[in-house]
Amino acid sequence: MNRIAGLALGLSLLSSPVLAQEASAPPQLGAAVDTSKTLAEGQAFLAKNAKAPGVVTTASGLQYKITTSGPKTGPSPKVGDIVKVHYEGKLLDGTVFDSSFQRGQAAIMPAEGLIPGWLEALPMMHVGDEWTLWIPASLAYGERAAGPIPANSVLVFRLQLIGMLAVD
Repeated sequence: MNRIAGLALGLSLLSSPVLAQEASAPPQLGAAVDTSKTLAEGQAFLAKNAKAPGVVTTASGLQYKITTSGPKTGPSPKVGDIVKVHYEGKLLDGTVFDSSFQRGQAAIMPAEGLIPGWLEALPMMHVGDEWTLWIPASLAYGERAAGPIPANSVLVFRLQLIGMLAVD
């Protein structure tokens, strides 16, 4: 079972457009992005968003809103699980940087090795849940850029937990 999970993970990572772009994109030499401005705008957005109806803010600053609930007795991912998810990641300006929904193919990935915001949200979710996540820069890529994602960016994810595969 470990070999199947590893193969599935490898294939999903190879097909990820964000990772492909990150691996092949040349360094942005004159891209002057004011990361302190990006950080300040993100913090202002999160402060306002925290007051929106249905938005929950955790102690770490992660914000989420439950869009669709799966069965409350359904399983939740834990460390060591491989998750099957549909997701769409956007910047605050609405720019979509990656979407399994657009590709029409769910992603299969480990429940660890993801950005901290996902690592915090996934164990709280149940199979069948769909949440909107607002992930502060500190729980995303922080001060480093990642492909099309500028440094200090708040990320917005539509995340649907489809299933999981326990790794023995």
